[in-house]
Amino acid sequence: MSFGVNVKGFLKDVKGVDRIVEARESKWANAPTTVNEANRRDPIRELADLLHPAAMRVRLVSVRDASPTAKTFRFVSEDGHIPVFQSGQYVNFRLKIGDSELTRPYSISSAPYEGRGEDGFFEITVRRNRPYLVPDWFFEQVSVGDVLDANLPFGSFYYEPLRDSKHVVALAGGSGIAPFCSLAKEVANGKLEKVELTILYGSVKADDIVLKDELEAVAAACDRVRVVHVLSDDPDWDGEKGFLTADLIKKYTPGPDDRGREATYLFCGPYLMWKAVKEALAELGVERRRFRCDVINNPADVTQLPGYPKGAEEKTYLIRVLRGIQEDVITAVGNEPVAVALERAGIKLDTHCRNGECGFCRSQLLSGDVFVSPVGDGRRLMDKEMGWFHPCSSWPLSDLTIKVPIL
Repeated sequence: MSFGVNVKGFLKDVKGVDRIVEARESKWANAPTTVNEANRRDPIRELADLLHPAAMRVRLVSVRDASPTAKTFRFVSEDGHIPVFQSGQYVNFRLKIGDSELTRPYSISSAPYEGRGEDGFFEITVRRNRPYLVPDWFFEQVSVGDVLDANLPFGSFYYEPLRDSKHVVALAGGSGIAPFCSLAKEVANGKLEKVELTILYGSVKADDIVLKDELEAVAAACDRVRVVHVLSDDPDWDGEKGFLTADLIKKYTPGPDDRGREATYLFCGPYLMWKAVKEALAELGVERRRFRCDVINNPADVTQLPGYPKGAEEKTYLIRVLRGIQEDVITAVGNEPVAVALERAGIKLDTHCRNGECGFCRSQLLSGDVFVSPVGDGRRLMDKEMGWFHPCSSWPLSDLTIKVPIL
């Protein structure tokens, strides 16, 4: 049997690495003995730094209303460029608030094409949310001209033409519309000219639909973008009412694309909505590979998560925190993630997604018990067996001893 592959023989093939070593040694022997600008440059390293900078300084250049309860913040880079990103990815801010240093992710609501060139920028759309510190901090403490620390892009929640249908149905709720506003603008003006996008957007009332004007402007200008608003508590609304049910999703789902692929479903919204949408798509028989979601934020009330032990949220625990030879003992309330307790105590922790998916805050549980969110538990099997956990999506169930990375 022939596979059409020319081989030189087993021994010559496996010894091919010797030729590589010889070539490398020859280059070393003939390399210049002095360093100058010509041979100092590493173009691959330079390109990697441009695409994935370790840190960035970004300046806020404008703020505008996205709804009565939401604002859109536009940033430009102090370092000369905006890294290439895709619709659905997010930026991670490192914020100094009081004695604490916090990191928080926000989906980018501007389109990738708007980030290109000398005048490139990116935008986030933030909604007031009193149970959380950072959204209101953006409203009250950040002004035009302020410079913040940020990293981007992160996340794998974006359209992929090799995997996804040309017909995309985006299911959004509240501020979860941000990545789909980015996607809509990119479909209309960027490099997704073959995609047809239908957005089913759940809100409460017509007078507080986030990014409503921008979405409708894009839909009016591009016949491949359709926006359907679904309001849950507005009796005067003339359009779709209620929630994103299986019947409603089916009503607005187009048929197969020109390659015969059934529609791809993308979701971004709150936890309870995610549960409902997941059940609706299962009812419609949608295959798991056709449904993808952004990082689902854990609910503010941890008791809503399945499996959380009743009563644990009312208790207070001690956490012994080890960082190299440094040791601290802090308190933690049962209803706050371990990462929040660390931040409140002024202990630096590198978090990005805030929901256990990215693994940046990976730490070791040396003693005690934690409740790990079943939503987006991104740990590897070996990590689970060896006692590693993600503090951003874990809640204390007892006094703990943990070992966290040194920053």
